Amino acid sequence: MVRLLASWILSFLALLLTAAILPGFSHDSWTPLLVAAAVTGIVGAIVRPVLVGLSALIGWIAVALATVFGQAIVMYLALYLVPGANFDSFWTAVAAAWIAAAFGTILAWVLSAGTDESFAASLVRIRPGEIADPDVDGVLFIQLDGVAYPVMSWALQSGTMPTLRRWVDAGTHVAHEWTVQMPCTTPASQQAILQGTAAGVPAFRWYDRELGRVLVSNRPKDAAIMESRVTTGRGLLADDGVSISNLFTGDAPKAAMTMSRMEVSRGSRRTRAVVARFLLRPDGLYRSLTRTFAEITRERFQAVRQKRLSVYPRVHRSWTFAGLRAFSHGMLRDLNTTMVSEEMMRGARSVYVDYVDFDEIAHHAGGTRIESLASLTSLDQVLTVLEQVAQKAPRRYHFVLLSDHGQSQGEPFASRYGAELSELCATLSQSETTGIENSIEGWGHVDAVLEDLQGGAPARAASRRVDRRIQSEAPSAQDELVVLGSGNLGLVYVPGPQRLSLEEIEARWPALVPGLSQHPGIGFVSAMSADGPVAIGGAGRHHLASGVVVGTDPLLPFGAHAPAMLLALTAMPEAPELYVNSAVDAGTLEVAAFEPLVGCHGGLGGWQDRGFVVAAPELLSPAEPIVGGDELHRHLVGILDALGHRTQLSRTSR
Repeated sequence: MVRLLASWILSFLALLLTAAILPGFSHDSWTPLLVAAAVTGIVGAIVRPVLVGLSALIGWIAVALATVFGQAIVMYLALYLVPGANFDSFWTAVAAAWIAAAFGTILAWVLSAGTDESFAASLVRIRPGEIADPDVDGVLFIQLDGVAYPVMSWALQSGTMPTLRRWVDAGTHVAHEWTVQMPCTTPASQQAILQGTAAGVPAFRWYDRELGRVLVSNRPKDAAIMESRVTTGRGLLADDGVSISNLFTGDAPKAAMTMSRMEVSRGSRRTRAVVARFLLRPDGLYRSLTRTFAEITRERFQAVRQKRLSVYPRVHRSWTFAGLRAFSHGMLRDLNTTMVSEEMMRGARSVYVDYVDFDEIAHHAGGTRIESLASLTSLDQVLTVLEQVAQKAPRRYHFVLLSDHGQSQGEPFASRYGAELSELCATLSQSETTGIENSIEGWGHVDAVLEDLQGGAPARAASRRVDRRIQSEAPSAQDELVVLGSGNLGLVYVPGPQRLSLEEIEARWPALVPGLSQHPGIGFVSAMSADGPVAIGGAGRHHLASGVVVGTDPLLPFGAHAPAMLLALTAMPEAPELYVNSAVDAGTLEVAAFEPLVGCHGGLGGWQDRGFVVAAPELLSPAEPIVGGDELHRHLVGILDALGHRTQLSRTSR
């Protein structure tokens, strides 16, 4: 009742201010506006669900129209019913709705020091569903993209993630480290965690010999191909699970903003309904707009500050990145949280969601920089909201937090040495070479939302940005080499249906492998030789299958786990002719990305292969170190099995 009264008073004050500055909005006294504020709330409760349903049914254009005109319709109808206050036209009502919403948001912010509380309250008010098995506990898997175990340890020790720290201090959760497989990328890790295997994923993007083109994991049709190659029907989310904002579904019956599902069904009515419901709230759109503006302003200030203080290493932080950061740190996070909350209130058995806030910022600012670490505090606030939602849900939920990989930091290869990896390969081989080394990971998140909202040509056109960026770099028929960057892991392909051996590469381009392996910025090159996979350094070779080292071991700086990881990666049929891993600084643990990023992941070196998982000790207590996403998958499936999930899954599923 207190919240309702406060909302009424704020709405009245917003209407009063709007009437004072807007011509065409007339009223006899303040009394009709006080009544109109109450009537607007009642009319909105009736009209908004109708607009949400129509928007979800019709598509993206209806969502946009409802966002712009929905509150105006509500206000116009309310004042029509109240004598003593009126508009001279519908367009005045449109202007009044936006101005009143702006005033209302400002007043609410002044009184509540932000809108996170009201956002949480709106999610808690979602009506719980009825379920047949309330005695079966649910699991919420929350992926904090790109957060390394040491970074998570810092956040817990510093107290900047108070909710998670409270769980750990209470003993309800324990943090564990897991070793990420190669490549240390989201597609490999998510495929392993959700589908059970990282097989067939040699990098974030690669030349696919079967398709005869570059395959990119955050392009919907490519993600669908990747999942189709490994699905068994028994993925992590196969038993009434929901995949939200991921690359793959984990065989979930329901998925939203998930890349691999979009190519099958273009546009999700469920996603459109959630977006429409969020944006049609008087403060919803303004919450997103004001947070977007604030995040862009913050990013530009931090970028200028890095440059003014001569912070090193650093990269150029463009306005484009500022927009991507604002999207992932604002609207995308709210959409994810809203969808997760709705599925918890529905009683879904398991939900897996990916929050990319930290990863997006760390790529351009650095994984140990203040702005990246601050994003973890924001994500902790999400945990607070979801904890409140869980208390109202129709079943008990266990929270499992994990990362898909870490990040390593360093000056990009091209900036440090004056040439891209592709340019170096072209010089050494004297051959036609195409380089695909731009960063496109962030655009995938925008693409996911647009694809899931789309119901017409405007959204389809907007969602092809990743396609356009890929096609602009596509190799031509004349290219003898295709070089791709995946963090500090480079891939050198010879286009064609068959993979060439090391001996064939050395015979065709005698200077290529020696030139790469002896370069000061390169730690090692791996290839498939006649006697198996081999890692080649400037002063020695490590035969990965036998463990025989000739000369100086090139893998020594990368840890004891490096040979086994590299063996599995190099032996993969989809692997390139040459893997190229940057050098790592023994003191600073800095690496050199083959993309224009200061924070990266993909190869070996630094913290990029140090993931974390936080869960209840009674559900996850590994006796041995967790190595690889496929092993982590088995542990997570074990959690579901222990809670009584997956009993009806067919063991004969493909």
